Amino acid sequence: MEAEIQPCAIDTSHEILGARTQTLPLVVASPHSGRHYPPEFVNAAQLDRLALRRSEDGFVDELVARAPNLGAPLLRANFPRAYVDANREPFELDPRMFADPLPTYANTRSPRVAAGLGTIARVVASGADIYPGKLRLAEAMHRIRNYYWPYHNALRDLIAATREQFGGCILLDCHSMPSVGGPMDQDPGYNRVDFVVGDCHGTSCSPRVSRTIERSLRDLGYHVTRNAPYSGGFVTRHYGRPEDAVHAVQLEINRGLYMDERQVRRGPNLPRLSRELECVVAALGTLDPARL
Repeated sequence: MEAEIQPCAIDTSHEILGARTQTLPLVVASPHSGRHYPPEFVNAAQLDRLALRRSEDGFVDELVARAPNLGAPLLRANFPRAYVDANREPFELDPRMFADPLPTYANTRSPRVAAGLGTIARVVASGADIYPGKLRLAEAMHRIRNYYWPYHNALRDLIAATREQFGGCILLDCHSMPSVGGPMDQDPGYNRVDFVVGDCHGTSCSPRVSRTIERSLRDLGYHVTRNAPYSGGFVTRHYGRPEDAVHAVQLEINRGLYMDERQVRRGPNLPRLSRELECVVAALGTLDPARL
């Protein structure tokens, strides 16, 4: 069976799934699970659909889809990570990718750009080039303007509304990771733990937030580490302001727990893991971000 892909126009860059009344001081986000592929992107790529889809944080939005039932809104991107990456600075751009000069404000020297994984990715997770030639800068600006910024505007508004209602906000930014470190990772060929909690080495949230996630997952029998090999991306660093009662934490979920990584298909354990992650959301919901 061919990998699921939806090569259709994206009506909206994102969706917000929320309860009628928000009752928890928590926002849950999934920036990398989008799987609506614009046809012009699919046609321009030199890779097959499976290679493109393996860059997704597959089905993470489904893993945390129970959050609204508990009273926490869920923001999910509809666009795929290989198209534009919402967990990057807005203009982390690789000059090697473009036929035009980049604007002076572009960040062309970040480690993500060097790896080919900037705001507009040059490669997929395996290191294979996405495009056969160079892109026009106008194409990058179109993606950033129409997909990246609307997603971040929605995230900013959710955080602000939560902070206004509760005096603070906890942002749980959800991702998934390959079960084995890839050739471009800092742990190539090594089997990974079940979960990684990333708090930017203690700067993006109160230690109680990280400990609450770790304790909840360990009580369920999972192996959890903090900040290795992922300490948190742009979203965690940018939005995490503990001094202003905004606590951002990144959660990386081992894909081997719930999906077929090679074929990008849901696995039989996905429903169970979704129920267990509901417990993590509930535990975070007991914290008062204004008092952390």
